[in-house]
Amino acid sequence: MDITTSLAASRLLAQQRAMDITANNIANANTPGFRTERVQFADWIDQQPNTARTPGSHTITYAQDRATYREAQPGTVTHTGNPFDLALSGEGFFTINTPAGPRLTRDGRFGPLPDGTLADSSGNPVLDVNGKPIQIGSTDTQVTISGDGSVSTPDGTIGQIGVVQPADPMALRAEGATNFVAGGPTAAVASPGIVQGAIEGSNVQPVMEVTRMMNDLRQFQLVTQLVQAEGDRQQNTIDKLLPASGG
Repeated sequence: MDITTSLAASRLLAQQRAMDITANNIANANTPGFRTERVQFADWIDQQPNTARTPGSHTITYAQDRATYREAQPGTVTHTGNPFDLALSGEGFFTINTPAGPRLTRDGRFGPLPDGTLADSSGNPVLDVNGKPIQIGSTDTQVTISGDGSVSTPDGTIGQIGVVQPADPMALRAEGATNFVAGGPTAAVASPGIVQGAIEGSNVQPVMEVTRMMNDLRQFQLVTQLVQAEGDRQQNTIDKLLPASGG
């Protein structure tokens, strides 16, 4: 493969990745607690050998999809009236205990399991400040959850929902649409600002994402046209050279 086509192919692969990420954002526009994902591009420089006598041809720079990251701004809080739905108005994440281990999430669609364990919509227990599940009694019909996560009934406090912040937010690794692996130590958030009876929506802005998708698609098409034009140029050159060499 020639250099021009190689460079264009690297851009096509990176642009395809960008479109995939944007499409996933659009698909999760209504997913509670979802954070918009972005692609970080970088240059990958290929040092060319034996080019010291050719000015300007020492290196070749390829497009590279280096990493992805999540935008941190919170989503819109919508009140649902369900006393077990919880939203975070500030920083931090709830901790749930999945079969694969503890995970962080801002998806606060919680509710009690048949045994009284407070859990998320997938049945994963919500953990308290000590990393333990929270148990709600069968007779606890009036449950109040305060801003600091304290869970109370008319008989008193039965636990405190833990809200934590990772020491290195860039170490978070997405697992599914709303869960994250911490990737390092976490610390308790002093004032989590929990809102009872509400859900934090996705922070995706659909209009902006559709506009971004259209721009990504145009760029992909432009690079595709470049590859096609380069292929036609090479074929025309071969067609002209073959008769000359045959004569």
